[in-house]
Amino acid sequence: MITAQVGARIRKIRIEKTGISQEKFANEIGMDRTYFSGVECGKRNLSLNSLDKIIKGLGISYSDFFEEGWDEEDPINNGKKTE
Repeated sequence: MITAQVGARIRKIRIEKTGISQEKFANEIGMDRTYFSGVECGKRNLSLNSLDKIIKGLGISYSDFFEEGWDEEDPINNGKKTE
């Protein structure tokens, strides 16, 4: 599902770029912690406004977020690309 792929991508970048917890990151971008957790878990269908907030909070560009192959990562298999 696209929500799981987007959530896994956000989680991966948050950990790599910021190294901070979900709670701290959510607070920094003005988003409810439980909502943000649901986004990362792929349980929330986030709006473009929420995605914009997250991408800006990560300090990356849209092109970095949607780099080639981003959607081939399989969150169920620890980010390994699917065949």
